[in-house]
Parts: sequence; C-alpha cells; structure tokens
Amino acid sequence: MKNKKILVWFRNDLRLHDNEMLVEAIAKSDSILPVYFFDPRYFENTKFGTAKTGIFRARFLRESVAALRTVFQKMGGDILLVHGKPEDHIKELVEQFDIAEVYHHREVGPEETLISGHVEDLLWTLKINLRHFIGHTLYNKEDLPFPIKDIPDVFAQFKKKTERDAIVKSCFDSPQSIVFVEHDSWGVIPSLDELGFSLNGNDPDASYAEGGEEAGLEHLRLLLSEGSDIYLKTNHKSSIDKPGFASRLSAWLALGCLSPRKVYWQVKEAESKFGSNSNFNQIILGLLWRDYYRFMFKKHGVTFFQEENLEQAILTALELKGTGLEDWKSGNTGNAVVDKYMFDLNATGFIPHAGRLLVATFLVHILRVHWSCGAAYFEEKLVDYAPASNWGNWASVAGVSKDVKSKNGFDLNKQIKILEVVLPDDSLFA
Repeated sequence: MKNKKILVWFRNDLRLHDNEMLVEAIAKSDSILPVYFFDPRYFENTKFGTAKTGIFRARFLRESVAALRTVFQKMGGDILLVHGKPEDHIKELVEQFDIAEVYHHREVGPEETLISGHVEDLLWTLKINLRHFIGHTLYNKEDLPFPIKDIPDVFAQFKKKTERDAIVKSCFDSPQSIVFVEHDSWGVIPSLDELGFSLNGNDPDASYAEGGEEAGLEHLRLLLSEGSDIYLKTNHKSSIDKPGFASRLSAWLALGCLSPRKVYWQVKEAESKFGSNSNFNQIILGLLWRDYYRFMFKKHGVTFFQEENLEQAILTALELKGTGLEDWKSGNTGNAVVDKYMFDLNATGFIPHAGRLLVATFLVHILRVHWSCGAAYFEEKLVDYAPASNWGNWASVAGVSKDVKSKNGFDLNKQIKILEVVLPDDSLFA
C-alpha cells in the first residue's frame, strides 16, 4: 500500500519510552496520526453520586496530554485532540485521512473494554483492523509461565511463580524521529471549566506533581539519586505518624507516563550501584500487585468479585446512604487516624497505600458501609486511580476478592489494631 497511514489511539499510555504500540506503528507505516479522545463519559457522575474523574486527576491528565503534545511538536508533528467518544469519531477520521490500521492499548476494566469493542465493531464494517497492544504491565502476558486462564488467583502463588519463571523484558527505546500525517487543525486541550469543574477557590495545582512523561522520568531519577530518602532505613511497622517510604510514582504509572518496566530496570540499576534496599523491594512489590490485579480482571472480569447478588448489594447500599458514609468522606468520623487520611485525600488527591487500607477498613468493617461506595469515592478523588488496582484492593479489604486467603495483602486484625490508635491532633496535621 502506498503511503500507509496508521492511527495511533493514545489512552493511558502517554509516553514515548517503552511504547511498543508507537514503535510498531512507526515501523509499519509511512506516517502516523496520533489521537487522544477526551471522552465525556469519564467526566460524568456515577450511580454512587460521585464523579468518574475528580479535579486532581483531570489536572494531571491535561498536563500529561499537553506534555505529549509538546514532544510531538518538537518532532515536527502533533497529536489530534478530539472532544467526544472514540466510536463517534473514529469512522470519520479513518475516512478523512485514508487510515489503513488503528493501533491502541487494550485495557482490562469492563467500561474500557466495552469502548474498545464498540470501536472494533465499527472498524470491522470498514474492513479496518484494530490492533491491540498491552503496555501497562511489568510482565507481558505471553512471557508469563502460565496462560491467562491458569494464572493463580492467590497473589503469593502468582508472585512466586512469576518471579521464578518469567522475565522482565528490556524497554523499547523512544523513537528519535516520526513522520506525521499532515493536518491543519489539531484541536485544543479542554479547560477544567470545559470539563465541568468549578474551582471554587481550590488550587488543583497543589495536588500531587506535574503530569507528563518528562516529569515522571525526572521524579524517578530524583527518587533513585544517591542521597534521596529511598536510601534511608525504614521500619515498615512504624506508627501512623511516621509512615514508611512512599515512592509516589503511581500517578505517572496510572496514565502511562511511566512504563512499569522503566521503573523496574531503573530500580535494578540503582540496586546494582548502592546495594539492596527494602524500599526497592517495596517498589517492585507494588509493580507486581499492579500486574496481578490487571491479570485478574483480564482472567475473570467482574466475576473477580466473590459476592452473591453484587448488583443488589450495591443498590441496597445506595438506598441506605447515611451520615456514616458522608462523615467518612469529609473526614469527620471522630477517628483521628481515618480523618487525617481523608483530609489528605480530599486536599491533595493522594494518600499512601497504608492509609488507603486503614480508611477502607474503617468504612467497611467499622461503619459497615458496602465497599463499592468507598471504591467509587476513591475513583473520583485519587490522582493515581487505576480501575483494576482500585476496585481489586477494595474487594480484598471487604473479603470478596478471589485472593481471600493471601497473607501478602490485607490483614483485617492488623488494620483494626492500628485504627484503635488515637494520636494528638498536632502530630496528625504537622
């Protein structure tokens, strides 16, 4: 085919480094058309009365898309920004630019999978192939020591067999040059107002850190630089006012500004220079948990949740919404530990994993509110929200995940004991 053009549909993969989809598209085409859709479904309200995307993640997303656009512009091109659903615009784009193929990264969440299905069905009528890539995990599924259907449901077994029998592949290099499809109008990034947010005096820039690939790589570099806090000895059984180390890499990983493999190999390089470190181990463990939940959703879908009549349980929970849930959301439960973390979540869009376990424990096992209400609230508030990890972790806290016997994850008795600690207000908000 003369002048073969490939449309590269960016989703949660907003980077150049270790991006097999992009590398393959460049190699197999004469020119590419990068596209990002600001899908209105991700800025709507849910049946839980929460927003699909809160202001902190919206800000981080806008910055990440803008950063990718800047990189493409420096390379002589751009990324087409479309305000609308992919299935409503993909046919027009394919026909307008004479596209031969469409490339995208496959997601595992049911809503994201459904969107891919709509686009694939539409492209099929045009005899255009939608090619799927998987670039969100540390391990490629074809490199696992078992097929997806046989992946162990218990995390400890998954971790042991994967670390023993699978390999982490090297990263794909960032492309040095790209030939872009010519276009005169590349679209604009919608403002927070246009996405439906009212700032009301709040500063969303104070939430986490700057979005985008360059910012993520710089954070990773500083994190692993000699003399950083990662090399301090930590006591992972420390009290709540002296929490263990947190890498804060998760937002860049969630939007694909950082590749899990990039993080892994950079950590391994630091380990070879400075020796083993418990904080290094925690970062790698976090990457494995991300993989585990993604593969669980790939294997099971929503049947990962081991709860009879889940839909009815959710409907009942929505009918019974009361002051307990609202006090939890606003950080007015009266429990100093919980309120401290919920204050931080509402003010910044981020709390460490230990804090997430604690507030989830309180909501589910102390207030007796259905876990899905908490998961939906985290979906709105977290700057680093990732569907599989968020809903998977909440299911684990509630005891309705496939991995109900794992000792590597949630320990209810331990969390309850920590919740019994009441600290002076000064130590909580210092």
